[in-house]
Amino acid sequence: MTTSSPLPHCSILLLAGGQGQRMGGRDKGLIDWRGEPLIQHVQRLVRPLTDDLIISCNRNMDHYATYADRLVQDNNDDFNGPFAGIRAGLPLARHGYMLVLPCDVPLIDADLVQGLRETAHAHPGQPVMVRDGEHWQPLLCIIPTRHAAAVEAAWQAGERSPRRVMEQLGGIALQCPAGDPRLANLNTPDLLNQATL
Repeated sequence: MTTSSPLPHCSILLLAGGQGQRMGGRDKGLIDWRGEPLIQHVQRLVRPLTDDLIISCNRNMDHYATYADRLVQDNNDDFNGPFAGIRAGLPLARHGYMLVLPCDVPLIDADLVQGLRETAHAHPGQPVMVRDGEHWQPLLCIIPTRHAAAVEAAWQAGERSPRRVMEQLGGIALQCPAGDPRLANLNTPDLLNQATL
C-alpha cells in the first residue's frame, strides 16, 4: 500500500498499565527481553514517528518517563484492562490520530506500523485495527482523536472492550496473515523464553 500524499502526524500511545498477572505481578513493560526492557523495543521502533509519545502506566513512572514525552495514568485501581489506558490517552493526544501499541509486542516492525497509518489515511475518520487471520488484535490500532468523546461515553456506559467500541465507530481491519510472527504477544515467562531462542 502506498500513499501519494504525506501521512498525517500521529500521537503514539504505548500501553504499559496492566497488572502483570501472567508475569506473576511483575511490571511487564520493564521485563528484560534480549537484554532490554520490552518497552524499549517498541519505543525504539516508533520514536522517530512522533513528537508526542505517550506511555500509559500505573507504576514505575520514573522508569517509563525516560522513554516518553508524557505519561498518563488511567486512574483505575481495579486494572479494568487496556481500554482504560486508551480512554485516558486519547483526549491528551496532540495530533489527529493516535497510534496504539501494547508494550509486549517487541517483534512488530516498521511495515506493520506504516500499514496502520496508511490504512487510516485512506479511510479518514475510521479506526483501524490489526486482524491476524480471523482474530482481531484491537490493541494494535490507530484511532482518530476526534472520537475521544465517544470513547469516553462508551466507558461511562460500562463498555470495557476496545474492539466493540472501535467497531461501533466504523473500525476496519489491517489484515495480516494468520499466525503472523510480528504479532507475537510475549505476555508470559514461557512465551518470552521461547521467543528468545
